[in-house]
Amino acid sequence: MSITIKDIARVAGVSHTTVSRALHNHPAITPRTTQRIQTIAVQLGYLPSAVARGLKTSRSRTLGVILSQIDDPFFSEVLEGIEGTLRPQGYSLLVAASQQDPAKEKAIVQDLIERRVDGVILCAPPFRAEHSHTFQEYRLPITVINNQDAEDYQYSIYHDDVYGSRMVTRHLLDLGHRRIAYLGNASAGRSNRDRLNGFQAEMSRAGLTMTSDYFVQAANGRPEAGMNCARRFTELAAPPTAIACFNDMLAVGLLHGLKQAGWRIPQDCSVAGFDNIEISAYLDPPLTTFHQPKFHLGAEAARLMLRLLQSAIQGEALPAPQLIALRGELRLRSSTVPLSGS
Repeated sequence: MSITIKDIARVAGVSHTTVSRALHNHPAITPRTTQRIQTIAVQLGYLPSAVARGLKTSRSRTLGVILSQIDDPFFSEVLEGIEGTLRPQGYSLLVAASQQDPAKEKAIVQDLIERRVDGVILCAPPFRAEHSHTFQEYRLPITVINNQDAEDYQYSIYHDDVYGSRMVTRHLLDLGHRRIAYLGNASAGRSNRDRLNGFQAEMSRAGLTMTSDYFVQAANGRPEAGMNCARRFTELAAPPTAIACFNDMLAVGLLHGLKQAGWRIPQDCSVAGFDNIEISAYLDPPLTTFHQPKFHLGAEAARLMLRLLQSAIQGEALPAPQLIALRGELRLRSSTVPLSGS
């Protein structure tokens, strides 16, 4: 559990306002009290390096970007949008991947604060509330892309995953498929729930119910997880004729696993993905998928960050909370075909 200003205040026997001022070298606090509080903060492990340097005193024109995984091709396009918007304005980026590891998250938070970043962009967290609260204690603006947590952020950009999933499912229904399965991502939080909800809503609209056999949750969104789930479908007495995947990475692994089991794609089963990562167009067969506007998600988050920074520089009140939704479009390729005989 991370140390907070309230913890320091309790040990020092002062108010949390006094602690906050002492950590920022406020002139209203005597040098002796400031030194004592900063020493206690170091002893308790409250970002010791930052405290020792007197914390954030000026703008660095550097922004932190936190990803869940740095090797996911989805994020490369998001980063292009962020960098393409911020670099012309004179900002550089510090990029780190948490890999959903609490210890790594804490280390990243400490590192970004010690490096005196001006703000933080969270890309598709989950990200623990205690760590985002640490950023807020330092008055660092935060914008979030595709928030996966129950934690609400005031400035957030997201893709309308319910809409996208409905479009994928409707496409499969229009092709005549009725035994349609959903391959989800158990680690994806809100996005997985939204895409599942979109799938179920469209199936319900068609008068169909989803059986438990046709709902499989992969451990994560990686290709190996998709491959490991293929057998769950191929061993069914009435296997699905179409499968909608949480993302393209799962679809890559699923295609491999189905082919290993002797299935022909798309003759025996249509497969659709989500995200439209670059490799999806070059698979065998090329993958039908829903295109997320990844570059624009990043660019929109960066533009919102610039507005927050400008307000802080000019001493103005922050803009009203904003929740910006973007929609993508279906990309039809040859991994999905009409059901034979329909």
